[in-house]
Amino acid sequence: MLNDPSRKYRPFPQVNLPDRQWPDQTIDKAPRWLSTDLRDGNQALIDPMGAEKKNRFFDLLIKVGLKEIEVGFPSSGATDFDFIRNLVDSRRIPADVMIQSLTQARRDLIEKTFESMAGAPRAIVHLYNAVSPAWRNIVFQLDRPGVKAIAIEGAQILAEQAAKYPQTDWHFEYSPETFSTAELDFSVEVCAAVMEVLQPTADKPIIFNLPATVEAAMPNIYADQIEYFGRNIPNREAVVISLHTHNDRGTGIAATEMGLLAGADRVEGCLFGNGERTGNVDLVTVALNMYTHGLNPGLDFSDIDEVIQTVEYCNQLPVHPRHPYAGELVFTAFSGSHQDAIKKGFAHQTMRNDEVWEVPYLPIDPADLGRSYEAVIRVNSQSGKGGVAWVLEQDYGLKLPKRMQANFSSTVQELSDTSGRELMSGDIWEAFEARYHLKGNGRFRLIDFQESQSQRQLDERIFAGKIRIDGEDVSVSGRGNGLISSLANALTDKLGGELNIIDYSEHAIGHGTDARAAAYVECRVGDGPVLFGVGISQDVATASVRAILSAVNS
Repeated sequence: MLNDPSRKYRPFPQVNLPDRQWPDQTIDKAPRWLSTDLRDGNQALIDPMGAEKKNRFFDLLIKVGLKEIEVGFPSSGATDFDFIRNLVDSRRIPADVMIQSLTQARRDLIEKTFESMAGAPRAIVHLYNAVSPAWRNIVFQLDRPGVKAIAIEGAQILAEQAAKYPQTDWHFEYSPETFSTAELDFSVEVCAAVMEVLQPTADKPIIFNLPATVEAAMPNIYADQIEYFGRNIPNREAVVISLHTHNDRGTGIAATEMGLLAGADRVEGCLFGNGERTGNVDLVTVALNMYTHGLNPGLDFSDIDEVIQTVEYCNQLPVHPRHPYAGELVFTAFSGSHQDAIKKGFAHQTMRNDEVWEVPYLPIDPADLGRSYEAVIRVNSQSGKGGVAWVLEQDYGLKLPKRMQANFSSTVQELSDTSGRELMSGDIWEAFEARYHLKGNGRFRLIDFQESQSQRQLDERIFAGKIRIDGEDVSVSGRGNGLISSLANALTDKLGGELNIIDYSEHAIGHGTDARAAAYVECRVGDGPVLFGVGISQDVATASVRAILSAVNS
């Protein structure tokens, strides 16, 4: 065993492109998109999809808005061939969608591929052969002219077979497979030879797929390769440069974005990045990255959960909870400081007069993906008062005063530490009801009351009511300049000290005839500790009384 495994490897060579232009470019339009889920993604599954799952996945891709779909490798077996023929024969392919099939550069396989798609309104045949030194020397044992001859012969068969089935509008894609590890001049040479055979035009261009078959270098190197190719391929206006990045180094998305900066026109990949080894580039992430820069990608992920459910069902692979944009936890904050910033961000957002999105920690509005704001904040032992208040506001309509938020957060902290798990909304509400005695479980419980105006002073109010104290119904009365102060005075004898109101607030929960009132009070009995209470009722007066009793029950 080597003490230093790094000695086995060599750094990838730089591309000689001193006047590279791509670093100064911006992505200002959406590319053409191709889904390879039904081909590249399918062949990477432990259990490849059958016809039922393939059809379900195809329908999803159409719904998302894909206009180019690689539907299979028809020469690989009956499952793919029959699926493709069924799409064509049942006329399930929308008029604005082109299906695509992959084939190696062998006559029998190419003929099978054309046979599978013949009769489709429009179709792309994707021809490939590897061109890099490792494949030439190890796999094929051919020199450059020998590998180039394979591509030329394959292109000639494409032209021949297209003429055989004139009812279909045929388009061609050629891939110098293993482009990322091949000599750039040779890739250009082989592709130019294919163009000589197929004679593409600006109106009907050829697609050159330039794959990072194995991601072997940093993404900036791939961008250099794409720019070099675009500069040197003849008749560039008759060429569509298509990116097909893999994720061996974990930078497939960065390589794709840099490849677009370098002049590429098309992106091939899978939903959520399925594919052999570490996967194809994730189309969802690349597309939604464009959204966050104000560019419409032309793909619809407004119901991301439906997309996830279908893909997980068909692939039998889970989407990671931290997957960009789509993961279960990506719009969730556990940290108290994060929760507070998000809560303030949403409050600020409602006050803006424009639609520009600006909420801390959330690069995209969850609602744009069909997600609910209710899932934004979740609570565990790391959560702060802002997160707890957010849950109570979103799920129960309560807008706790700031000092009351801090008062209740200690209860949640203790509960979370004790339970050792994340707290759900129901857990928080139960703790809130218990802490502030909302179920009448304290010493003081309201039975009924009346408020009236004093006959001797117009600005004086009288509280007269019946309160159950320690299980016994007691009549109490008091005078004050309002309902709150008259109740406070009525309770003085029962509390053993003067009840001083420090702060009071109220708000409506809901709208219309179903609206309720929530009242909050901060008070102190004599020189005792500060107490907080909350009351909820159909009318403000009852809510206020309940808030006072809630506080003194503490």
